[in-house]
Amino acid sequence: MIIDSHNHPNYLNMTCEKILENMKAYNIDRTWLLSLETPEFEYSPGYHRITWGNELGPIPFTNCLACVEKAPEKFVLGYAPDPRKPYAIDRLEAAIEQFGVRVYGEVMLRMMYDNPDAVSMFRYCGKRGLPVIVEVNYGIGEGGPYATPGYWYGGGIDAFERAIRQCSDTVFLGHGPGFWAHISGDDLYLKESYPKGPVRAGGRVTELMRTYDNLYCDLSAGSGLNALKRDRAFSKEFILEFQDRMLYGRDDWDNNLQDFLNSLELPAEVLGKIYAGNSLKLVPLEVAPTR
Repeated sequence: MIIDSHNHPNYLNMTCEKILENMKAYNIDRTWLLSLETPEFEYSPGYHRITWGNELGPIPFTNCLACVEKAPEKFVLGYAPDPRKPYAIDRLEAAIEQFGVRVYGEVMLRMMYDNPDAVSMFRYCGKRGLPVIVEVNYGIGEGGPYATPGYWYGGGIDAFERAIRQCSDTVFLGHGPGFWAHISGDDLYLKESYPKGPVRAGGRVTELMRTYDNLYCDLSAGSGLNALKRDRAFSKEFILEFQDRMLYGRDDWDNNLQDFLNSLELPAEVLGKIYAGNSLKLVPLEVAPTR
């Protein structure tokens, strides 16, 4: 079984029908469909070329809901209302009760992830059993909508750590250039969104994974794959050490991450955890009672 634990409807102009065709082509059994309700003034105008959003953001919850209603057995419903809005927790609660939301994601906001509103939301997610997916990004641009200069998200790795520490009952999935650049103990995260070269010991990602059991790794997107490709030998050991907290995801529609993971000659048991087991641990196939 393969679960794509990070993707978005109408992203890169993929309709629900195209997503289902793509999943079939790459033998993906299930996909987490995440909203992206970043305010328009906080994301690059380039998103308007690759998504079909509205005043709520580039990937509103309604887009996710429409796909899930067409093929509920194929999708997990994600939703992340902006915690700075005073009604955000109420909206999330309504979405859990009415539509079966099971993931709080994706959060991509120009705020410190340990601000009081965010911490309250994250703690609520912990109580309801929703994993939280956040993008960390220092806004060091390389073109495109992903890391345009000035579009930082989350306040950096230190703010993210403070949130993790304050919300010990909440599972966080680390994601994005500003998270994965810290796989290495160098200072390239200050200069590049997608650093290259050998991984040096002392990276913050390893340190945080060893310190916080509620932190998982979201391997999706170019940031995750780039980090793993920097140093194959390191990445294999890294994956083996944290095999119980690694989730396969794409945040795209290609097969590049699968190809790379399969090339590492990991034990079948480890690949099984990454491709599906760890995802099912967080979001089981059977929906647990919400109350």
